[in-house]
Amino acid sequence: MKRLFISLYLLVSLSFLGIGWTLDSIWQNSVEDSGAMDAPLVAFAQLLAKIPQQDRERYLEQLDHNSEYPLKLVDASQIALSPESELTSEHLLITSQGDHHELHFIKVGQQVLIAGPIEIDPRARLRGLFTLFFYLSLAFVALIWVWPLSRDLKTLKSATREFGQAKWDTQIELSPRSQVLPLAITFNEMSQQISTLIENQKHLSNAVSHEIRTPLARLKFALALMPQYCQPNSDPARREEFLDEMQQDVKEMENLLEELLTYASLESKQKNVQFEHCDLEALTEHTVEKLSSSVSAPITLKKSDKPAFIMGDPLLVERAIQNLITNAQRFGRQSIKVEIEQSERQVSLSITDDGQGIPIEDQGKIFEPFYRSQSVQNGNKGHGLGLAIIKRIMDRHEGKVTLESTAGHTCFTLYWPEIKSTRTAK
Repeated sequence: MKRLFISLYLLVSLSFLGIGWTLDSIWQNSVEDSGAMDAPLVAFAQLLAKIPQQDRERYLEQLDHNSEYPLKLVDASQIALSPESELTSEHLLITSQGDHHELHFIKVGQQVLIAGPIEIDPRARLRGLFTLFFYLSLAFVALIWVWPLSRDLKTLKSATREFGQAKWDTQIELSPRSQVLPLAITFNEMSQQISTLIENQKHLSNAVSHEIRTPLARLKFALALMPQYCQPNSDPARREEFLDEMQQDVKEMENLLEELLTYASLESKQKNVQFEHCDLEALTEHTVEKLSSSVSAPITLKKSDKPAFIMGDPLLVERAIQNLITNAQRFGRQSIKVEIEQSERQVSLSITDDGQGIPIEDQGKIFEPFYRSQSVQNGNKGHGLGLAIIKRIMDRHEGKVTLESTAGHTCFTLYWPEIKSTRTAK
């Protein structure tokens, strides 16, 4: 709004100055000639003073008379003046005659030359037209500025009304020269963020209702069958297997709720988060040791030539690495490679497996929440939140996650934009 006020103030001020100065210059040069009228009359009076008094009347009669500027000579004794008025041969004495005429007096020896009656300001109507044109010009200049502003504000009002009618994807398109463009950009960002939040809430609601329904139905069915497994003559081994299945259903719901809570906690971007100075190699090595198992493919860790440090939340960074390694273990066949690299501007961590690969049609959607590939690979039973959580973790750290996948090669890479090198480490 400060920009809006300054631009309006400068526009109006410069318009007043420029248009007023231009019209005043035109008026002074073309219309205001009263000063030019005095000089000829004074010169003519001085010329008459050199002519004998008895010849002056005859001289005036020989001149071409102008009906708008009559001239006559009278004796000075015939002119009655107020005490403060004085006739001279150097300056005109002007008196009014009615509202629209005036008389000009100048002394010529013992006589007085009278010019008039003369119409006062014969171009008064023209002066009024100039004044009207001046204010119309100012109004036109103001209209040039106000009309686009009014149009843009009307567009903002219409978009706000649509947004209030639950059209969350409403966007405003204005000219790059618009005075309210920053306001429109802020509105578009707000609309996009709210639309994303509402869409995520819909996904959350659908996921909870869909994902929990299956284990919950199994639990209800198991509870209905429980009495027959509690009979004295029931098989103990079958009873233990039945209870293990119920525990698996409970664990499945617990895992889903945990992922939902994690994803929801990362939903809003916190601006003033205090990150720690993290040793990425130590976090990665600890995670690899924790997840290494004889059942899955072996994990190979390749460290950088020099220690890699980043600014971040160590728990979230470890969660992102853990999700990727777990995902690689689910699909990898013979080997999983973890590699840390760093350049002048960023640190990267890539996790590669030799699994079947991700179909091309799924690669653009795999980071969306609750999206799962239609192709079944190694009994994929995830909830579709693991990669979405990783993406939000990297967004929180102002980094990014990328994917490269072909048959027999799938590589996820995490990037952190700012390197905290060893010179800041102790």
